[in-house]
Amino acid sequence: MAQQRLRILSLNIHKGFATGPKRLVLSRIRELLRESEADIVFLQEVVGANAKHEKRLDNWPDQSQLEFLADSVWTHHAYGKNAIYQHGHHGNAILSGLPFEHWENIDISVQRLSQRGFLYGRISDNTHLICVHLGLFERERRAQLSRLTDFVLSQIPKKEPLIIAGDFNDWRQTSHRKIVHQLGLKEAHEHLTGYCARTFPSFFPLLAMDRIYVRGFEIIETLNITGKHWREFSDHRALITQLSPQELG
Repeated sequence: MAQQRLRILSLNIHKGFATGPKRLVLSRIRELLRESEADIVFLQEVVGANAKHEKRLDNWPDQSQLEFLADSVWTHHAYGKNAIYQHGHHGNAILSGLPFEHWENIDISVQRLSQRGFLYGRISDNTHLICVHLGLFERERRAQLSRLTDFVLSQIPKKEPLIIAGDFNDWRQTSHRKIVHQLGLKEAHEHLTGYCARTFPSFFPLLAMDRIYVRGFEIIETLNITGKHWREFSDHRALITQLSPQELG
């Protein structure tokens, strides 16, 4: 069982660029992540390297976006390289205040031009974490979800706590229903409000794309971050949930 309360945040950071005129807003994203006081942060579309941006942008960080965002606040972090191109790569990341005992990136790409993966980690209190960014097409997501559920059922003990968070691109909620029924997880926002949070597009959210699923926790609070200062920095809204450990039978 997890040993402490956890504050969880999930956000697709849009590669660190504002959604309007293209400008790098990584410094502001870092400030907002710090203000959230999250213990564990699940991030999607994190740039691991980009030679073009490094040459053209004066404010491009010297280190990776992951290291820049983690800074001294989240001393433990993992990055899963998914989309690889000639000048760099991007993928999913997890920032944690607790050390990782193990982490790995699992390739779930279905189409050659849509490279996807999920980032799995187990932190020191034996909580399992999975950061997800599924594909844009229903058939693609169906195959990716099958691999995700197979991994959870075969690799993660049922009596150990689990958090799956990220951008599911699942506006029809077909993946959502399978995750809830096949894995027995609770989606944090739905559990407290009766519906999944609408998070996309951030300026006028119509679609429930981003989720936080849990097992082995009591869900205390859930927030769909709506302020203007958040909307400017991604095409997705951030989700936050407060969790308290709960014994699994």
